[in-house]
Amino acid sequence: MAGWIGSVKQWARAIKRDVIALWIAARDLKTPIAAKLVAGAVAAYALSPIDLIPDFIPVLGYLDDLLIVPLGILLAIRMIPPDLMTDFRQRAALQQNRPSSRAGLVAIVLIWLAVSALAGWAAYRYVYPA
Repeated sequence: MAGWIGSVKQWARAIKRDVIALWIAARDLKTPIAAKLVAGAVAAYALSPIDLIPDFIPVLGYLDDLLIVPLGILLAIRMIPPDLMTDFRQRAALQQNRPSSRAGLVAIVLIWLAVSALAGWAAYRYVYPA
């Protein structure tokens, strides 16, 4: 049991490091454009102070933390050349503070506003059909 918990903790530390490495990769000039876009989106979402699906929603709340973020990280890492990713991981390991993403916060708030507006419009159309 202790070995399993240790491996999960190590995996969590690697995820945190890789998110910061992707944040660095999204700002580096040597990163390919497509990889920059994916790395930036994944890092912005992972570093955002709020989640797209709040954690208090049963099952779905943790779905983004357990599936969406790791799969996004894997995709971004595959798009970045291995030598660059090694450099970004080293730079991320040296970084003391965790960055936060205001862009991710803004994007998630805009998504929630758009979904709310769409739901309001659909409800209005249902109550008052044309």
